[in-house]
Amino acid sequence: MIFGAPDQIPFRLLALLIAITLHEASHAAAAYLLGDSTARRLGRLTLNPIKHMDPMGTLLIVFVGFGWGKPVPVNAMALRRGRQGMGVVAAAGPLSNLATAAIASVPLRLDLVSMPSTFSFTDAISAGPEAFVSALLLFVVAFSIILAVFNLIPLFPLDGSGVALGVLPVEQARQFAKLEKYGPGFLMLLIGADFILGVGILRAVIFPVVNYVSIILLDVRLFG
Repeated sequence: MIFGAPDQIPFRLLALLIAITLHEASHAAAAYLLGDSTARRLGRLTLNPIKHMDPMGTLLIVFVGFGWGKPVPVNAMALRRGRQGMGVVAAAGPLSNLATAAIASVPLRLDLVSMPSTFSFTDAISAGPEAFVSALLLFVVAFSIILAVFNLIPLFPLDGSGVALGVLPVEQARQFAKLEKYGPGFLMLLIGADFILGVGILRAVIFPVVNYVSIILLDVRLFG
């Protein structure tokens, strides 16, 4: 619905900057509340986006339209409740994105601002403040949901793997953890297949869930 055109890049950058910053800061806050001050000592318990930007993830945001932030360091040994604590820390990022999407959707859902008539950054600037704000809000909603759903996939190194390790029984968690070394390579293969070859595996998993959440929040399908 709103993705792909070059003149949308500024909106994508702004929306992802907001979503990624809140995502990573929430990981840091959850870890700190559960007893681990590592992220705080390293300056990651902050809403300063510069502290959370990953070079490769940022480049992908610019050229592909999607990316990631710098992982928050967590000392599992310092957390209360061990791997369950890690599960809570892992879940904090995606949950913060869903909360962000819900908050950003309120002005649109209540008609405090109109739904966007354009998704072009230059056209929105020309049309005035309301057009700019409404388009930005929709981009924030969209990319916050996408980031949440993507990260909840139970594949290392995504947050979903940490959530899975936190909720699985001990033996199943131990077996699942053995897959960690294969996760990053498999994930990059999936991303490459989707964005370079156009296979669409990740899209087939993510977009139906994103549409379901966006319909709940805005009564709008973001894809299709």
